[in-house]
Amino acid sequence: MTGPGSFRAVVASAERLYDQRSIDAAILAMAAKIDIDYGNVDRPLLLTVMQGGLFFAGQLGLVVHQDFEFDYVHASRYRGTQGGGLQWLRQPAVAMAGRHVLLADDILDEGHTLLAIQQHCQAEGAASVRIAVLAHKRHERRAPGIGADYIGLEVPDRYVFGYGMDWNGHGRNLPAIYALDAEA
Repeated sequence: MTGPGSFRAVVASAERLYDQRSIDAAILAMAAKIDIDYGNVDRPLLLTVMQGGLFFAGQLGLVVHQDFEFDYVHASRYRGTQGGGLQWLRQPAVAMAGRHVLLADDILDEGHTLLAIQQHCQAEGAASVRIAVLAHKRHERRAPGIGADYIGLEVPDRYVFGYGMDWNGHGRNLPAIYALDAEA
């Protein structure tokens, strides 16, 4: 059962890794680097990876000084299939040919979905594709060829939730990042 009572118990037993103040500071620091890197780019495109990237990309979009155009993608990997094929729930509506694209996502974990989205943007003719993630999970299971250009916070190799990341569909709107115990 994953109702409100069980979710409250999960939050109560989880470790709070980062509070709102820490998240805000990390996003501001990332925005400063992005402003430098995109300073001479005419109207770059910020693509939010839904659903997890919603809160992060929204806040990032408010603190960068560059005039980004905004769009979003929504994709997930087929679970339990060889190669983990990508299922598009929504492809970008904006043409990417010749555009400088910044993908904004909540977390870089293994990175299979993010890599597929990056490759899609490149195949559509994007001039460049960079990746900004709020959280970067520390482990060695990353898909070959994927990495983030802008990282807000490092998180341990545990199940994390809050600030866009969910626990069984709950907690995306928590203003902090939590981690479950390693045994959970």
